[in-house]
Amino acid sequence: MLEQYVFLLPIATLLLFGAMTPGPSFILVAQTAMSKSRSEAMCISIGLGLGASTFAFIASMGLIALFDAVPEFYVAFKVLGGLYLCYLGIKMWRASKSNVVSDDAELTNKPAHFKAVVLGLTTQLSNPKTAIVFSSVFAAMLPMKVPVYTTSILVVGVFVLNFSWYFLVSILLSSPKAQASYLRFKSYINKGSGVLMGSMGSKFVAESFKP
Repeated sequence: MLEQYVFLLPIATLLLFGAMTPGPSFILVAQTAMSKSRSEAMCISIGLGLGASTFAFIASMGLIALFDAVPEFYVAFKVLGGLYLCYLGIKMWRASKSNVVSDDAELTNKPAHFKAVVLGLTTQLSNPKTAIVFSSVFAAMLPMKVPVYTTSILVVGVFVLNFSWYFLVSILLSSPKAQASYLRFKSYINKGSGVLMGSMGSKFVAESFKP
C-alpha cells in the first residue's frame, strides 16, 4: 500500500530544500520574529504554508502548461509579484526609523492575527520563482495520472513542510537573545532586509521585460 506513495518522498525532499533556501519568505519571517513577536511570525508562517500549498495545488493542475500557452500571464504575474516585494522592501526600510518592538499582547486580537496570515499568504504568492519550482518539480516527478486523494496528500504535505520550517525560524529568531541583538543592530537589519526584498522584487520586474 505504502509503496505507491514512495514517489512523494523525493518530491517532499526537494520542496523542503526549496523552502529552506533564503528568499522573500525567509526575510519576512526572520525580520518579524526579531522585530515584533513570536506569535506574529507564527501567523505569517501559517500564511506562507497556505501560499505554498496553493501553488502546489495549481501546479498539480498544470500551471506550467498555462505559462507556456499564455506567456503574457507569466509576465504579468512576475511584474505584480515583483512590485509587491518592492513595496514590502520599502516598508522594511522605513521600519528602521521606528522605535517599536512589539510583544505578544499586540496580537491577541483576531484581526491582527488574520492580517499577519494574509501578509504571509500574499508574500508567498507574490514570488514567481516559487510557482516555477513547484511546476517544474511536479512536471518532472509526478506520475502522469494521480488520484485526487494523492494530490490532496501532496498539497497538505507542502503546507506542513513550509509551515514547520518557518515555525522553527520563528521560534529561534524570536528568542530574547535574538531580539536583544536585533535592538542593537535594528537600523542595519531593517535596511538590509528592505534592500534584499526590494532587490528581489526589482529583479523579477526587470526580468519580465527582457526579450
